[in-house]
Amino acid sequence: MIIRKSFKLETAHKVLNCTTHRCSHSSHGHSVIVEVFFSAKGLDNGQMILDFGLMKSTIKEFLDSFDHAYSMWVNMDQEEKDFHKKYSERWIELPFSPSAESLSLLYLFVIDKIMNATQFNNGEKSPQAISVRYHETDTGYAESFRDDLEWCNCCSLGDIKFSQGIVDEWADKEWWNKLVAEYQKPFYEQRKIFINPVIKKQTNEK
Repeated sequence: MIIRKSFKLETAHKVLNCTTHRCSHSSHGHSVIVEVFFSAKGLDNGQMILDFGLMKSTIKEFLDSFDHAYSMWVNMDQEEKDFHKKYSERWIELPFSPSAESLSLLYLFVIDKIMNATQFNNGEKSPQAISVRYHETDTGYAESFRDDLEWCNCCSLGDIKFSQGIVDEWADKEWWNKLVAEYQKPFYEQRKIFINPVIKKQTNEK
């Protein structure tokens, strides 16, 4: 069984080195739909794979960081990067060119890290994000799957830089730093740093 949650973003980027001249030589925007697909080994106490309400916290915080933000490759010309950083409060610097394919993979990579660092407290059966579909336009999307996560071996969470303007809008200003720090530890020292609510079971028994 699979469930799906969608998110709407207004984003901007320039994809260096791609074939299409407009795409590679001009900054431009997209009205993006991001679909995240989840599965699990069974249903939780609420007879769900994963409560949609739980996606409104850290996962939504991460994806919302890309809304009305400019995504740029760290290898972009320094003068151009400085321009965007000077005239936009919301920007994200990435270790790769921000194509639809790369962003789809990035979102799956980070959401997987978030879920692995989350303590589930309602009988969830090992829920996990199994794919992310990134609709860049009405007619085209890129979708990344768990097998594709091996492509992320060359980068880490610490390679992703959010502007102060984005950080200032986070409910918890330190959540990203906490996540980055946790994954810099050896595997056996990593903790569950995001704690979901403990739910009191409801029954019809009198």
